[in-house]
Amino acid sequence: MNIHEKYIKRCIELAKNGLGATYPNPMVGSVIVIDDTIIGEGWHKKAGGPHAEVNAINSVKDKSRLSEATIYVSLEPCSHFGKTPPCANLIVENNIKNVVIGVIDSNSQVSGRGITHLKNNGCNVTIGVLEGECKELNKRFFTFHNKKRPFVILKWAETKDGFIDKIRDENSMIEPNWISNSYSQQLVHKLRAHEQAILVGTNTAINDNPTLNVRSWSGENPIRIVLDRELKIPNNYNLLNGFVKTIVLTEILTEENNINNVFYEKIDFNKNVPEQICNILVKHEIQSVIIEGGLQTLQSFIDSNLWDEANVYVGDIIFGKGLKAPKITKALFETKLISNDTLKVYKNY
Repeated sequence: MNIHEKYIKRCIELAKNGLGATYPNPMVGSVIVIDDTIIGEGWHKKAGGPHAEVNAINSVKDKSRLSEATIYVSLEPCSHFGKTPPCANLIVENNIKNVVIGVIDSNSQVSGRGITHLKNNGCNVTIGVLEGECKELNKRFFTFHNKKRPFVILKWAETKDGFIDKIRDENSMIEPNWISNSYSQQLVHKLRAHEQAILVGTNTAINDNPTLNVRSWSGENPIRIVLDRELKIPNNYNLLNGFVKTIVLTEILTEENNINNVFYEKIDFNKNVPEQICNILVKHEIQSVIIEGGLQTLQSFIDSNLWDEANVYVGDIIFGKGLKAPKITKALFETKLISNDTLKVYKNY
């Protein structure tokens, strides 16, 4: 590992502190170095707050030393006025002459302009250090801006014999049929805290009456999205309580649209539903979504090839019969043991 890689890796470590908190902005870390010694560092903590470069520069006690320093940043410094001033301008104003960047920002508002500004003002700029790792760090951000859709994570739990639910009838309890263990369930809540939104289908909403919030981890509750073609979900169900922003995708629009933090969007259920969902999420500036069920919803994203990762929790339990799990044909990326559960991870990028 060379000197530039060493400090870009530190930038990535710092940036991860913002996971789940920076939407719609990317996660960014920055360090300032003189003679192989860090004199300042920072990361972007929350949208609307100071960017990583600002926090790093502000952490330097003696600003007169910045002219001797190299600033490292995992993503190209911004060059436009948004909620905060341009970071490229700040670097120039502080007379930092050496800039090392992990990856170019593909957002059309930046997209090389920050680098051009730095070079035009006498900075020595190095680009593409640990580029792959920097892209992976902001896979949600890059997917949103490059593919014009959110980063899609499929998630389900299935039994050892391949079922995701028992057979339901009018006498069944309105509650989940738990398949995974408590440790896996905690990891699911960690995932919810990291991603911007979570989506379920009508049957899951009615059968389980889920809250889809973060209870076993710290972090923000995700935006809730539910498919409800005929508005069958009772108004007293958890998903319609307005506790967090909720988007209902339906073919029926009423006069009661968009009240109590619940927003209704019309889609055509006879056309490509996953594609329409992605378009609506882009409209709401949602960069990542967990698709959490049920079978028809999950399989539709798989069949449309509109997914990026899949987390499949295989519990140490057998149903014998029930609702079959989705079928995924991609090669297994990795397997993790979670006590007596097995987590299978698939990637589609």
